[in-house]
Amino acid sequence: MFDLKIDDKVAWVTGGSRGIGKSICLALAEAGCDVAVSYRSKKEEADEVVSAIEAKGRKAIAVQVDVSSVEQCEAAYAKVKENLGTADVLVNSAGVIADNLFFMIPEEDWKKVLDVNIMGTVHACRLVIRDMMSKRWGRIINLSSVAATRGGRGQANYAASKGAIEAMTRSMAAEIGRRGITVNCIAPGVIETDMSQEVIKLAKDDILGLQIIKRFGSPEEIAAWSVMLASDYGGFMTGQVLHVDGGMKMA
Repeated sequence: MFDLKIDDKVAWVTGGSRGIGKSICLALAEAGCDVAVSYRSKKEEADEVVSAIEAKGRKAIAVQVDVSSVEQCEAAYAKVKENLGTADVLVNSAGVIADNLFFMIPEEDWKKVLDVNIMGTVHACRLVIRDMMSKRWGRIINLSSVAATRGGRGQANYAASKGAIEAMTRSMAAEIGRRGITVNCIAPGVIETDMSQEVIKLAKDDILGLQIIKRFGSPEEIAAWSVMLASDYGGFMTGQVLHVDGGMKMA
């Protein structure tokens, strides 16, 4: 009854070589998208994702980019357009953490987290919006975090960056919705990825104690909601933050 196919659309996924971003790339390909897989440093991981997408019968490329650099983002999107076409779907999944107690966070860690998480999202969005406006169709999906709304020790810089992304999402949605472009956030809780393993190892019981659902999420669960938002069924939802966090925000 519900066909979530997104046939012949082009998706650009930043941070697409591992973790949540990788699962989103594969899910969008399964739904019918050609996918540009952005990565920062590990080309072999991105190439594996590209091969998996091609095995599904879709086109894919790996694009190296440090999203904190506007010049690198411009070069990356030029490569996307040259090889696949203009982006119909943008997923901003690239992100970094640099946890520490607030009074111990060095200036460089504030700058690194804000530059990648906020400005990386800004750079990619600015590049695709004109093309989406021309087509009068587009889907922008930003990755936030439960940290944006539920304070946690040691994550002031990360929480600030994700809160900014949520606020920016609402403003962007208001500006460009009339052009057929939706802008939404997904705010995951603790998802089992390489990046989260150390946190889970150190504080598993404490984290689960904050959740209604007593397990950690999977990257595939986040990817499924990304496909929903990118599909035609996501066309009447914009400016929203979708919390996929095991109930942590409520608990």
